[in-house]
Amino acid sequence: MSSTETAALPVRPRWHRPFGTVALLFFIAAQAFGYFATAPERDMGNLQKIMYVHVPAAWIAFIAFTVVFGASVLYLWKRHEKYDHAAASAAEVGTVLTGLTLALGSIWGRPTWGVWWTWDPRLTTTAILFLIYLSYLSLRAFTEDEERRARWSAAVGILGFLNVPIVYMSVRWWRTIHQVQSTPGTVDSDYALALRLNAFAFLFLFIYFVASRYHLARLERTLEARREEAALAGGPIHV
Repeated sequence: MSSTETAALPVRPRWHRPFGTVALLFFIAAQAFGYFATAPERDMGNLQKIMYVHVPAAWIAFIAFTVVFGASVLYLWKRHEKYDHAAASAAEVGTVLTGLTLALGSIWGRPTWGVWWTWDPRLTTTAILFLIYLSYLSLRAFTEDEERRARWSAAVGILGFLNVPIVYMSVRWWRTIHQVQSTPGTVDSDYALALRLNAFAFLFLFIYFVASRYHLARLERTLEARREEAALAGGPIHV
């Protein structure tokens, strides 16, 4: 089988590499601004500045799982693999961000609450969300049939998203030691700009990482299709 008879390998969009560079530089600048240009908080001191990572990571994790939900619905509707790739890519990044949120929350909680972990409603529902999407990724890893993997993953992605509003509203629905949702409008004005900048910084990195993983998923699928074609034809694999 000649290379012209096989599907061409997907090419990264031209904007991808420069966007990644800009996103990384913007992230570094936003973090530096948050740490050096804002004063220590009166009660927590510099520990407060963990907010510039913890809060944006949580926000963007919610966005990631919203993408998973939307892409999963579109896959079940359209049955096109690009939606499955998009859902899986966003799920991977969202899971990492949720893990980061939990880790930073524990680091903040130890000197503030005196414990690394407590079964607070916000913490518990966030941990459940993390486990749901770990299960989503495990399902994808251990299901070999592509169509079945995509269908099952879409179902888990849709059902798992139901926990996102529960996590968000947990601090208002139940008695909790966790503070209410932080936004630029609820924090001190001295910290609002740094919080906004870091939220955009995390958003840009999220876009870059999801685009990178999406490209990799398409590449893996193309190579897998080539292996299948070569196996059926009894010839070599063209890469």
